[in-house]
Amino acid sequence: MLDMELFKDPAIANRLSKQIKESVPHSLRLMEVCGTHTVAIFRSGIRSLLPEEITLLSGPGCPVCVTAIEDVDRAIKLAGQSDVILTTFGDMMRVPGSTSSLYEEKARGREIRIVYSPMDCLKIARENPEKKVIFFATGFETTSPSVAATTLESRTLGLKNFYIFSVHKLVPPAISALLSSEDVRLDGLILPGHVSTIIGIKPYEFIASQYSVPSVISGFEPIDILQAIYMLVLQIKNKEPKIGLQYKRVVCPDGNQKAAGLINTVFKPADAKWRGIGVIPQSGLKLRDEFSFMDAEKIFDADVPQSKEPSGCSCGEVLRGVKIPTDCPLFAKACTPENPIGACMVSTEGSCAAYYKYGVSFPL
Repeated sequence: MLDMELFKDPAIANRLSKQIKESVPHSLRLMEVCGTHTVAIFRSGIRSLLPEEITLLSGPGCPVCVTAIEDVDRAIKLAGQSDVILTTFGDMMRVPGSTSSLYEEKARGREIRIVYSPMDCLKIARENPEKKVIFFATGFETTSPSVAATTLESRTLGLKNFYIFSVHKLVPPAISALLSSEDVRLDGLILPGHVSTIIGIKPYEFIASQYSVPSVISGFEPIDILQAIYMLVLQIKNKEPKIGLQYKRVVCPDGNQKAAGLINTVFKPADAKWRGIGVIPQSGLKLRDEFSFMDAEKIFDADVPQSKEPSGCSCGEVLRGVKIPTDCPLFAKACTPENPIGACMVSTEGSCAAYYKYGVSFPL
Protein backbone atom coordinates (compact mmCIF):
# COMPACT_ATOMS: atom_id res chain seq x y z
CA MET A 1 0.00 0.00 0.00
CA LEU A 2 1.30 3.45 -0.94
CA ASP A 3 2.45 5.53 2.02
CA MET A 4 1.05 8.97 1.24
CA GLU A 5 3.06 10.51 4.09
CA LEU A 6 6.14 10.12 1.91
CA PHE A 7 4.68 12.74 -0.41
CA LYS A 8 4.87 15.25 2.45
CA ASP A 9 8.27 14.23 3.83
CA PRO A 10 10.38 17.34 4.65
CA ALA A 11 13.65 15.49 4.06
CA ILE A 12 12.57 14.49 0.53
CA ALA A 13 11.31 18.01 -0.10
CA ASN A 14 14.63 19.53 0.97
CA ARG A 15 16.55 17.09 -1.21
CA LEU A 16 14.42 17.97 -4.24
CA SER A 17 14.79 21.66 -3.45
CA LYS A 18 18.58 21.29 -3.48
CA GLN A 19 18.49 19.38 -6.78
CA ILE A 20 16.33 22.08 -8.35
CA LYS A 21 18.69 24.85 -7.17
CA GLU A 22 21.73 22.99 -8.48
CA SER A 23 20.12 22.30 -11.88
CA VAL A 24 18.23 25.47 -12.80
CA PRO A 25 20.03 26.86 -15.88
CA HIS A 26 18.65 30.41 -15.87
CA SER A 27 15.56 32.41 -14.94
CA LEU A 28 12.41 30.38 -15.65
CA ARG A 29 8.71 31.16 -15.83
CA LEU A 30 6.68 28.04 -15.06
CA MET A 31 2.90 27.91 -15.14
CA GLU A 32 0.73 25.60 -13.07
CA VAL A 33 -2.30 25.27 -15.34
CA CYS A 34 -4.59 23.82 -12.66
CA GLY A 35 -6.11 25.90 -9.88
CA THR A 36 -5.76 23.00 -7.45
CA HIS A 37 -2.01 23.13 -8.01
CA THR A 38 -2.04 26.86 -7.27
CA VAL A 39 -3.69 26.27 -3.90
CA ALA A 40 -1.40 23.32 -3.10
CA ILE A 41 1.69 25.39 -3.90
CA PHE A 42 0.59 28.15 -1.51
CA ARG A 43 -0.61 25.80 1.21
CA SER A 44 2.65 23.81 1.18
CA GLY A 45 4.97 26.82 1.04
CA ILE A 46 6.64 25.45 -2.09
CA ARG A 47 7.71 28.89 -3.31
CA SER A 48 9.99 29.20 -0.27
CA LEU A 49 11.85 26.04 -1.38
CA LEU A 50 12.54 27.27 -4.90
CA PRO A 51 15.46 29.38 -6.10
CA GLU A 52 14.75 32.99 -7.01
CA GLU A 53 15.35 32.12 -10.67
CA ILE A 54 12.02 30.26 -10.79
CA THR A 55 8.77 32.21 -11.07
CA LEU A 56 5.51 30.30 -10.72
CA LEU A 57 2.46 31.63 -12.54
CA SER A 58 -1.18 30.54 -12.34
CA GLY A 59 -3.05 29.53 -15.48
CA PRO A 60 -6.62 29.12 -16.77
CA GLY A 61 -7.27 25.86 -14.92
CA CYS A 62 -10.01 27.07 -12.59
CA PRO A 63 -13.37 26.18 -14.20
CA VAL A 64 -15.27 28.73 -12.12
CA CYS A 65 -12.84 31.48 -13.08
CA VAL A 66 -13.00 30.89 -16.83
CA THR A 67 -16.80 30.66 -17.11
CA ALA A 68 -17.70 33.65 -19.26
CA ILE A 69 -19.76 36.51 -17.88
CA GLU A 70 -22.28 36.00 -20.70
CA ASP A 71 -22.77 32.38 -19.64
CA VAL A 72 -23.49 33.42 -16.07
CA ASP A 73 -25.93 36.03 -17.41
CA ARG A 74 -27.60 33.36 -19.53
CA ALA A 75 -27.95 31.05 -16.53
CA ILE A 76 -29.51 33.91 -14.59
CA LYS A 77 -31.95 34.54 -17.44
CA LEU A 78 -32.92 30.86 -17.50
CA ALA A 79 -33.47 30.92 -13.74
CA GLY A 80 -35.75 33.91 -14.17
CA GLN A 81 -38.46 31.86 -15.89
CA SER A 82 -41.30 31.01 -13.54
CA ASP A 83 -41.49 27.31 -14.43
CA VAL A 84 -37.73 26.65 -14.20
CA ILE A 85 -35.61 25.15 -11.44
CA LEU A 86 -31.97 25.94 -12.19
CA THR A 87 -29.45 23.56 -10.63
CA THR A 88 -25.68 23.95 -10.43
CA PHE A 89 -22.60 23.23 -8.36
CA GLY A 90 -22.16 25.38 -5.27
CA ASP A 91 -18.99 27.11 -6.41
CA MET A 92 -20.89 28.77 -9.28
CA MET A 93 -23.32 30.58 -7.01
CA ARG A 94 -21.21 33.67 -6.30
CA VAL A 95 -19.52 34.01 -9.68
CA PRO A 96 -20.25 37.55 -10.92
CA GLY A 97 -22.31 38.12 -14.03
CA SER A 98 -22.84 41.57 -15.53
CA THR A 99 -25.09 42.88 -12.78
CA SER A 100 -25.87 39.95 -10.51
CA SER A 101 -24.96 36.39 -9.50
CA LEU A 102 -26.92 33.19 -8.99
CA TYR A 103 -26.55 33.70 -5.25
CA GLU A 104 -28.19 37.13 -5.46
CA GLU A 105 -30.92 35.82 -7.75
CA LYS A 106 -31.70 33.01 -5.32
CA ALA A 107 -31.99 35.60 -2.55
CA ARG A 108 -34.53 37.42 -4.74
CA GLY A 109 -36.68 34.31 -4.89
CA ARG A 110 -35.50 32.52 -8.04
CA GLU A 111 -35.65 28.75 -7.73
CA ILE A 112 -31.97 27.88 -7.86
CA ARG A 113 -30.68 24.73 -6.17
CA ILE A 114 -27.16 23.53 -5.39
CA VAL A 115 -26.43 19.91 -6.27
CA TYR A 116 -23.43 17.78 -5.39
CA SER A 117 -23.80 15.50 -8.39
CA PRO A 118 -25.57 15.98 -11.74
CA MET A 119 -27.54 12.81 -10.94
CA ASP A 120 -29.24 14.76 -8.12
CA CYS A 121 -31.00 16.76 -10.83
CA LEU A 122 -32.90 13.69 -12.04
CA LYS A 123 -34.46 13.23 -8.62
CA ILE A 124 -35.47 16.91 -8.61
CA ALA A 125 -37.00 16.50 -12.08
CA ARG A 126 -39.00 13.43 -11.04
CA GLU A 127 -40.27 15.15 -7.89
CA ASN A 128 -41.27 18.32 -9.79
CA PRO A 129 -42.94 17.17 -13.03
CA GLU A 130 -44.60 20.57 -13.47
CA LYS A 131 -41.19 22.29 -13.54
CA LYS A 132 -38.42 22.40 -16.11
CA VAL A 133 -35.15 21.44 -14.41
CA ILE A 134 -32.02 22.88 -16.04
CA PHE A 135 -28.51 21.87 -14.99
CA PHE A 136 -25.90 24.60 -15.48
CA ALA A 137 -23.04 22.30 -16.48
CA THR A 138 -19.59 23.78 -15.88
CA GLY A 139 -16.11 22.38 -15.51
CA PHE A 140 -13.39 20.67 -17.53
CA GLU A 141 -12.90 17.10 -18.72
CA THR A 142 -13.02 15.98 -15.09
CA THR A 143 -16.70 16.79 -14.53
CA SER A 144 -18.07 16.28 -18.03
CA PRO A 145 -18.18 12.43 -17.83
CA SER A 146 -20.63 12.58 -14.91
CA VAL A 147 -22.80 15.06 -16.83
CA ALA A 148 -22.67 12.77 -19.87
CA ALA A 149 -23.73 9.80 -17.72
CA THR A 150 -26.59 11.86 -16.28
CA THR A 151 -27.73 12.82 -19.77
CA LEU A 152 -27.82 9.19 -20.85
CA GLU A 153 -29.65 8.17 -17.67
CA SER A 154 -32.26 10.89 -18.21
CA ARG A 155 -32.89 9.58 -21.72
CA THR A 156 -33.20 6.02 -20.39
CA LEU A 157 -35.72 7.17 -17.76
CA GLY A 158 -37.69 9.05 -20.38
CA LEU A 159 -37.69 12.32 -18.44
CA LYS A 160 -39.35 15.13 -20.36
CA ASN A 161 -38.47 18.00 -18.03
CA PHE A 162 -34.68 17.76 -17.65
CA TYR A 163 -32.26 19.92 -19.65
CA ILE A 164 -28.53 20.63 -19.85
CA PHE A 165 -26.99 24.07 -20.28
CA SER A 166 -23.42 23.08 -21.10
CA VAL A 167 -20.54 25.52 -20.79
CA HIS A 168 -17.96 22.77 -20.29
CA LYS A 169 -14.41 23.65 -21.28
CA LEU A 170 -11.49 21.63 -22.68
CA VAL A 171 -7.98 22.22 -21.34
CA PRO A 172 -5.68 21.40 -24.32
CA PRO A 173 -7.18 24.06 -26.67
CA ALA A 174 -6.76 26.67 -23.91
CA ILE A 175 -3.09 25.73 -23.54
CA SER A 176 -2.66 26.05 -27.29
CA ALA A 177 -4.25 29.51 -27.23
CA LEU A 178 -1.92 30.56 -24.41
CA LEU A 179 1.21 29.37 -26.14
CA SER A 180 0.14 31.10 -29.36
CA SER A 181 -0.37 34.42 -27.61
CA GLU A 182 2.29 37.07 -28.20
CA ASP A 183 2.13 38.44 -24.65
CA VAL A 184 2.53 35.09 -22.88
CA ARG A 185 6.09 33.88 -22.19
CA LEU A 186 6.43 30.49 -20.54
CA ASP A 187 9.38 28.14 -20.15
CA GLY A 188 7.41 25.16 -18.87
CA LEU A 189 4.00 23.88 -17.82
CA ILE A 190 2.81 21.91 -14.82
CA LEU A 191 -0.14 20.06 -16.35
CA PRO A 192 -3.33 19.21 -14.40
CA GLY A 193 -3.52 15.83 -12.71
CA HIS A 194 -7.32 15.56 -12.49
CA VAL A 195 -7.96 16.34 -16.16
CA SER A 196 -5.14 14.03 -17.20
CA THR A 197 -6.77 11.05 -15.46
CA ILE A 198 -9.48 11.36 -18.12
CA ILE A 199 -7.57 12.38 -21.26
CA GLY A 200 -4.12 10.83 -20.66
CA ILE A 201 -0.98 12.10 -22.41
CA LYS A 202 -1.71 12.18 -26.15
CA PRO A 203 -3.88 15.35 -26.23
CA TYR A 204 -0.89 17.30 -24.83
CA GLU A 205 1.68 16.12 -27.38
CA PHE A 206 1.36 19.34 -29.41
CA ILE A 207 2.92 21.28 -26.52
CA ALA A 208 6.33 19.73 -27.20
CA SER A 209 6.03 19.04 -30.93
CA GLN A 210 4.50 22.37 -31.98
CA TYR A 211 5.72 24.82 -29.34
CA SER A 212 8.85 23.08 -27.95
CA VAL A 213 7.69 23.82 -24.40
CA PRO A 214 8.52 21.28 -21.66
CA SER A 215 5.60 20.04 -19.58
CA VAL A 216 4.93 17.57 -16.77
CA ILE A 217 1.67 16.07 -15.51
CA SER A 218 1.82 16.40 -11.74
CA GLY A 219 0.03 15.22 -8.65
CA PHE A 220 -0.97 17.58 -5.86
CA GLU A 221 1.12 16.65 -2.84
CA PRO A 222 4.19 18.76 -2.02
CA ILE A 223 6.64 16.09 -3.22
CA ASP A 224 4.60 15.62 -6.42
CA ILE A 225 4.90 19.28 -7.30
CA LEU A 226 8.58 19.61 -6.39
CA GLN A 227 9.40 16.51 -8.40
CA ALA A 228 7.44 17.87 -11.36
CA ILE A 229 9.36 21.15 -11.17
CA TYR A 230 12.65 19.24 -11.04
CA MET A 231 11.59 17.22 -14.10
CA LEU A 232 10.77 20.47 -15.90
CA VAL A 233 14.11 22.02 -14.96
CA LEU A 234 15.95 19.00 -16.37
CA GLN A 235 13.95 19.13 -19.61
CA ILE A 236 14.79 22.80 -19.99
CA LYS A 237 18.45 22.35 -19.06
CA ASN A 238 18.89 19.46 -21.51
CA LYS A 239 16.76 21.16 -24.19
CA GLU A 240 14.55 18.07 -24.46
CA PRO A 241 10.91 19.23 -24.36
CA LYS A 242 8.43 16.40 -23.88
CA ILE A 243 5.30 15.44 -21.92
CA GLY A 244 6.58 14.15 -18.61
CA LEU A 245 4.38 12.06 -16.34
CA GLN A 246 5.09 12.50 -12.64
CA TYR A 247 1.59 11.43 -11.49
CA LYS A 248 2.05 7.79 -12.51
CA ARG A 249 0.20 6.40 -9.51
CA VAL A 250 -3.06 7.88 -10.83
CA VAL A 251 -2.71 8.87 -14.49
CA CYS A 252 -2.52 6.22 -17.21
CA PRO A 253 -0.90 7.29 -20.50
CA ASP A 254 -4.13 6.43 -22.34
CA GLY A 255 -6.36 8.11 -19.74
CA ASN A 256 -9.73 6.73 -18.74
CA GLN A 257 -11.19 5.27 -21.91
CA LYS A 258 -14.63 4.66 -20.41
CA ALA A 259 -14.97 8.23 -19.18
CA ALA A 260 -13.65 9.63 -22.46
CA GLY A 261 -16.15 7.43 -24.31
CA LEU A 262 -19.01 8.90 -22.29
CA ILE A 263 -17.90 12.42 -23.21
CA ASN A 264 -17.65 11.58 -26.90
CA THR A 265 -21.05 9.83 -26.90
CA VAL A 266 -22.92 12.82 -25.50
CA PHE A 267 -20.86 15.89 -26.39
CA LYS A 268 -19.11 17.40 -29.38
CA PRO A 269 -16.38 20.06 -29.39
CA ALA A 270 -17.48 23.63 -30.09
CA ASP A 271 -16.04 27.13 -29.93
CA ALA A 272 -16.32 28.55 -26.42
CA LYS A 273 -15.79 31.91 -24.74
CA TRP A 274 -13.48 32.03 -21.74
CA ARG A 275 -13.78 34.80 -19.18
CA GLY A 276 -11.09 37.40 -19.72
CA ILE A 277 -9.56 35.47 -22.63
CA GLY A 278 -12.18 35.44 -25.38
CA VAL A 279 -13.34 32.78 -27.80
CA ILE A 280 -11.05 29.77 -28.16
CA PRO A 281 -11.88 27.51 -31.13
CA GLN A 282 -13.10 24.01 -30.28
CA SER A 283 -12.48 24.54 -26.57
CA GLY A 284 -16.01 23.80 -25.33
CA LEU A 285 -18.45 20.90 -25.23
CA LYS A 286 -22.02 21.08 -26.51
CA LEU A 287 -24.63 18.33 -26.64
CA ARG A 288 -24.70 16.27 -29.82
CA ASP A 289 -27.70 16.65 -32.12
CA GLU A 290 -29.31 13.43 -30.89
CA PHE A 291 -29.62 15.05 -27.46
CA SER A 292 -30.99 18.36 -28.74
CA PHE A 293 -34.30 17.71 -26.94
CA MET A 294 -32.33 18.18 -23.71
CA ASP A 295 -30.29 21.18 -24.88
CA ALA A 296 -31.39 24.22 -22.87
CA GLU A 297 -29.77 26.58 -25.39
CA LYS A 298 -32.05 25.23 -28.12
CA ILE A 299 -35.23 24.92 -26.03
CA PHE A 300 -35.16 28.20 -24.10
CA ASP A 301 -34.44 31.82 -24.90
CA ALA A 302 -31.07 32.43 -23.27
CA ASP A 303 -29.84 35.35 -25.36
CA VAL A 304 -28.27 38.20 -23.39
CA PRO A 305 -26.42 41.38 -24.37
CA GLN A 306 -22.67 41.10 -24.86
CA SER A 307 -20.90 41.68 -21.56
CA LYS A 308 -17.63 43.32 -20.59
CA GLU A 309 -15.19 42.55 -17.80
CA PRO A 310 -15.60 44.80 -14.76
CA SER A 311 -13.64 48.03 -15.06
CA GLY A 312 -10.14 47.64 -13.63
CA CYS A 313 -10.39 43.85 -13.24
CA SER A 314 -7.24 41.99 -14.33
CA CYS A 315 -8.78 38.51 -14.21
CA GLY A 316 -8.05 37.85 -17.89
CA GLU A 317 -4.38 38.76 -17.58
CA VAL A 318 -4.07 36.66 -14.42
CA LEU A 319 -5.62 33.63 -16.14
CA ARG A 320 -3.11 34.01 -18.99
CA GLY A 321 -0.12 34.36 -16.69
CA VAL A 322 0.57 37.89 -17.91
CA LYS A 323 -0.06 39.34 -14.44
CA ILE A 324 -0.14 38.05 -10.90
CA PRO A 325 -3.11 38.94 -8.67
CA THR A 326 -1.26 41.64 -6.74
CA ASP A 327 -0.76 43.51 -10.03
CA CYS A 328 -4.52 44.08 -10.21
CA PRO A 329 -5.54 47.54 -8.88
CA LEU A 330 -8.70 46.02 -7.34
CA PHE A 331 -6.97 43.19 -5.47
CA ALA A 332 -7.65 43.26 -1.70
CA LYS A 333 -9.24 46.69 -2.08
CA ALA A 334 -12.52 46.72 -4.01
CA CYS A 335 -12.17 42.98 -4.73
CA THR A 336 -12.11 40.58 -1.76
CA PRO A 337 -13.53 37.08 -1.14
CA GLU A 338 -16.46 38.73 0.65
CA ASN A 339 -17.08 41.09 -2.27
CA PRO A 340 -15.56 39.51 -5.40
CA ILE A 341 -15.39 41.72 -8.48
CA GLY A 342 -13.62 39.13 -10.62
CA ALA A 343 -14.20 35.38 -10.76
CA CYS A 344 -10.59 34.64 -9.74
CA MET A 345 -11.49 35.82 -6.24
CA VAL A 346 -14.56 33.56 -5.94
CA SER A 347 -13.44 29.97 -6.19
CA THR A 348 -11.11 28.28 -3.71
CA GLU A 349 -9.11 27.34 -6.83
CA GLY A 350 -8.92 30.94 -8.04
CA SER A 351 -5.43 32.43 -8.00
CA CYS A 352 -6.63 35.73 -6.50
CA ALA A 353 -8.40 33.89 -3.68
CA ALA A 354 -5.25 31.83 -3.07
CA TYR A 355 -3.04 34.92 -2.95
CA TYR A 356 -5.48 36.55 -0.55
CA LYS A 357 -5.96 33.55 1.73
CA TYR A 358 -2.38 32.42 2.08
CA GLY A 359 -0.89 35.64 3.28
CA VAL A 360 0.84 37.15 0.28
CA SER A 361 1.60 40.70 1.39
CA PHE A 362 -0.57 43.33 -0.18
CA PRO A 363 -1.56 46.90 0.72
CA LEU A 364 -4.87 47.33 2.51
